[in-house]
Amino acid sequence: MIPFFSRWQAALGFALLSATAPAAAQTTAKTDSINIRKIYDQALLHGESYENLRQLTGKIGGRLSGSPQAQQAVDWGKVTMEKLGLDRVYLQEAMVPHWVRGAKEKAQIKPAKGKGIDLNVCALGGSVGTNGKLRAGVVEIDTWAELEAMPAEKVKGKFVFFNRPMNPTFIETGRAYGDAGDQRRRGAIEAAKKGAVGALVRSLSLAHDDFPHTGTMAYDEKVTKVPAAALSTNGADELSHLLKADPGLTVELEMACQQLPEVKSFNVVGEIKGSKYPDEIITVGGHLDSWDLAQGAHDDGTGCVQSMEVLRLLKATGLRPERTVRAVLFMNEENGTRGGNKYAELAKAAGEKHVAAMESDGGGFTPRGFGVEGDPAVVAKVQQWSPLFVPYHSEEISIGHGGTDIGPLKGQVKALIGYECDDQRYFDIHHTAADTFDKVNRRELELGGASMASLIYLISKYGL
Repeated sequence: MIPFFSRWQAALGFALLSATAPAAAQTTAKTDSINIRKIYDQALLHGESYENLRQLTGKIGGRLSGSPQAQQAVDWGKVTMEKLGLDRVYLQEAMVPHWVRGAKEKAQIKPAKGKGIDLNVCALGGSVGTNGKLRAGVVEIDTWAELEAMPAEKVKGKFVFFNRPMNPTFIETGRAYGDAGDQRRRGAIEAAKKGAVGALVRSLSLAHDDFPHTGTMAYDEKVTKVPAAALSTNGADELSHLLKADPGLTVELEMACQQLPEVKSFNVVGEIKGSKYPDEIITVGGHLDSWDLAQGAHDDGTGCVQSMEVLRLLKATGLRPERTVRAVLFMNEENGTRGGNKYAELAKAAGEKHVAAMESDGGGFTPRGFGVEGDPAVVAKVQQWSPLFVPYHSEEISIGHGGTDIGPLKGQVKALIGYECDDQRYFDIHHTAADTFDKVNRRELELGGASMASLIYLISKYGL
């Protein structure tokens, strides 16, 4: 750990600490350090992210694209940003998918003898329903090669149970999530190719509990669409254990979900015009939609309120950006990315010049730094500011992933930047009924917004 005093020395920048640094460089580094301190003080003393999140999650709750709650969130986002007194607040229309879960899903393990055992399950986003109760045998697989080698007659008419866990040896849990996520995305397609009647997928979590995790899945129009459900990790472990003792057991699944016609929805955009370079744009955003099992607090209510807080912090500290800064509440990240695609499409059509785009979509936990996607010279320039973040423990700036909603801007922007926080607990609650407001810590949330605002202040001042 870097000693406390050393962290404050680092905050003044390496140029200031060097006896050979030019006086102008020393003054600039000191000024930036002081201004960033103002941003953090404002966030910690008067931050509004937490109360905004309370309103979003408490009054509206889950906000799946196409739902009435998603429209309520659009209205809330527009009104909330208008209250900030920004230079402009507006909506961007986008057509979005409208999938509904229907009545609560039910599932039971049916042993050859004895009573049925309840399973905690939820439909994966986009799944077809079961059209009543669907009962079938089960084959468990851990790898795609295992499924590929399995004779079709062994799979036909059964559920394929995908039970490969997230890899606990990956220190970054996001990597473990991505590594195991192919089962959720492709499971129904690959199972149906072998004649299966459905797919059962182990939830994407390192926790062992009874919360099933939803999330988007895919179909291939050339392959029969079969129902796909997630099992809680405890449920997956139990099913696996019972299968070893009783390979002939069956599972009964009932899901009423369905895909409805697309619905018109919106991104919500607020901006502060740049004082020197108004035609150069910096975007910061999170996604306004969420899954429907809970309140969508960490995913991604926190990213939305932090993005709005960036604009408030710049205004409240008097640090008017030299380049235009936009906060975007993107719609439909969870099951379509229509909002992110529309934003990039409109930006390109308007010939806008985008300097950088930042996204917060990893929860509202303790800030650690930023992942930067761009040319090596651009990454290096952002990394030069790392010492200014040392006092705030968010100095980890490295090559990384920007984010799903800002991804479509690639090729139009110099840098895609992902806000990174401590993700060890994130996938315990991600896409579950546990993603509620009470899981968010006020101080961690406000520190994250301050970190984002500070980096945007520097990009606005110096460009890329």
